[in-house]
Amino acid sequence: MQTRAYGSWPSPIDAELAATHDGAPGFVGFVGAEAWWTEPRPVEAGRRALMRRLPDGTEQSVLPAPWNVRSRVVEYGGRPWAGTERPEGPLVVFVDFADQRLYAYEPDAPGDRAPRPLTPLSEVGGGLRWADPVLRAERGEVWCVLEEFTGPGPTDVRRVIAAVPLDGSAAGDRGAVRELSDDRHRFVTGPRLSPDGTRAAWLAWDHPRMPWDGSELMLAEVRQDGTFGPARVFAGGPEESVAQVDWAQDGRLLFASDRTGWWNLYRATPEDSARAQALCPRQEEFAGPLWQIGLSWFAPLDSGLIAVVHGKGATALGILDPETGEVVDAAGPWTEWAATVAAHGPRVVGIAASPRSAYEVVELDTGTGRARVVGAAHDDPVDPTYYPEPQIRTFAGPAGREIHAHVYPPHHPGHLPPDDELPPYVVWAHGGPTSRSPLVLDLAIAYFTSRGIGVAEVNYGGSTGYGRAYRNRLREQWGIVDVDDCAAVALALADEGTADRDRLAIRGGSAGGWTTAVSLTGTDVYACGTIIYPVLDLAAFGSGETHDFESQYLHSIVGPFDAVPGRYAERSPVTRADHLTTPFLLLQGLDDVICPPAQSERFLARIEGRGIPHAYIAFEGEGHGFRRADTMVRALEAELSLYAQVFRLDLAGRIATLELAK
Repeated sequence: MQTRAYGSWPSPIDAELAATHDGAPGFVGFVGAEAWWTEPRPVEAGRRALMRRLPDGTEQSVLPAPWNVRSRVVEYGGRPWAGTERPEGPLVVFVDFADQRLYAYEPDAPGDRAPRPLTPLSEVGGGLRWADPVLRAERGEVWCVLEEFTGPGPTDVRRVIAAVPLDGSAAGDRGAVRELSDDRHRFVTGPRLSPDGTRAAWLAWDHPRMPWDGSELMLAEVRQDGTFGPARVFAGGPEESVAQVDWAQDGRLLFASDRTGWWNLYRATPEDSARAQALCPRQEEFAGPLWQIGLSWFAPLDSGLIAVVHGKGATALGILDPETGEVVDAAGPWTEWAATVAAHGPRVVGIAASPRSAYEVVELDTGTGRARVVGAAHDDPVDPTYYPEPQIRTFAGPAGREIHAHVYPPHHPGHLPPDDELPPYVVWAHGGPTSRSPLVLDLAIAYFTSRGIGVAEVNYGGSTGYGRAYRNRLREQWGIVDVDDCAAVALALADEGTADRDRLAIRGGSAGGWTTAVSLTGTDVYACGTIIYPVLDLAAFGSGETHDFESQYLHSIVGPFDAVPGRYAERSPVTRADHLTTPFLLLQGLDDVICPPAQSERFLARIEGRGIPHAYIAFEGEGHGFRRADTMVRALEAELSLYAQVFRLDLAGRIATLELAK
């Protein structure tokens, strides 16, 4: 072992390695007996590929580049594909990111047959968008969510459940699309059909609620002509969030509700919502926040059992017996399961990761209990001894409240620090803010820890995975509770001798960028920070500068603007920029419609000429969340250079020096 100062350790985990391994598979499903999923391609301009596992065990990309299977419904997207097996081979319907049209494709058909469009284009606003498709091959249709812009503004939009013909007759004719639901709700998910096809269930909610605040489970008859009868509210309400609905094989409804303060699973007959039965009442989550349309945390099996993703967070995949309430968890090394699960016969497929492995597609055979990786298998790109060794910690915050965090100390297999040196630490504030940091292998974290820089991910008050009461800590407190909790963790690490008090930093993207900017303009805890595609101006964000889905998010986490207009100014970094004294790096995607560049540009204008060392890097072709490998390389190297300059680190290896303007 060699002794070298923190930050100077040589590491094989460079920015390119971290960037090319960024992202995770998503939206699993079965087409016949085959498992299918989407997969990121950072080196292919950030597209998402549609993958399948063939009977011989090989993985195949269904569509070549530049096809990009990704929906923009509510901007964060949703389930972008559905497939079915036919005697002549599989039929898949998918959304292509470039034009947001639905396409049909037969990958095993003879000849070089390209995908054919099913839906038309629209020049109005953001056009027509589709998500969460359900194939109705017997009717020659696909039923899905239609998001239709009615004007040029981001909130000029309506959403309904619609039926699209599979014969392509709607490709040039909007009138050929049948609307199944009315547009009385601002937001809807795709329908889930009862086993006999006579009923449809879906979720709906309205401004100013977000789906994790309150949503309704809607139920309607499906008539023989394929139209919906009058819809009624079956479950949910203003203070009850229903996160998912599906059907058991016996025709009873299954749904995840947080009516007790935790997202638990319930079962009820379609005729009697009052007698909904909690199948496994626990103080843990069996669902999560519906950031994308079509996420799933449970899947009913033909046997009557139910596959469930559950835990304080989403820490296990289990098989629930609804008659006894017993859950048997799958064995394996995985400690985190994504919000996507599907079943076919006795087989269940999901996406899982751990602190030693990235997200991979995992199949559980419920008959044998065996779980195995069937797609996107983790393959260590470097010696795993360079990976960080996280600690699950709970800290005491203001008024003694608990704060959950993952602490990643600096770690290197061949180097130790001098005995008299404490390491620099960077607090990572997650986005959302109604979200959480999962405990999984992230090479972007390893990029720092393997060089001697510690990382602390803070699941501050308002995070998911710990029940509704923990989530509600952020009610009207955004910019206070999140900031205080991050600071409490940083200072606790310094007080206990884990971190160097003079070398603390904070970073975050989106809502985490907000927390970072508020922390830098409102506390003296940090020496610098990295602000990534942030919210910086609450008044503008809440009055038309963001997309429809989050256009009234601030109503709950800051307060109604009409009631507390001063609060919007008081908390915004753009109006507190004169308090900023520390260096920062600001990273922004120029195509971001969620946190647009105008937010960053106003902030920069406020600090101009004040002598604050800073850098602003704007990326063309990037939206909200960087997807391209070259973007992520530049962003990581710039962030490391900021810390090297502020913390006076003697970096091993060469990276471009970030030029800090004043």
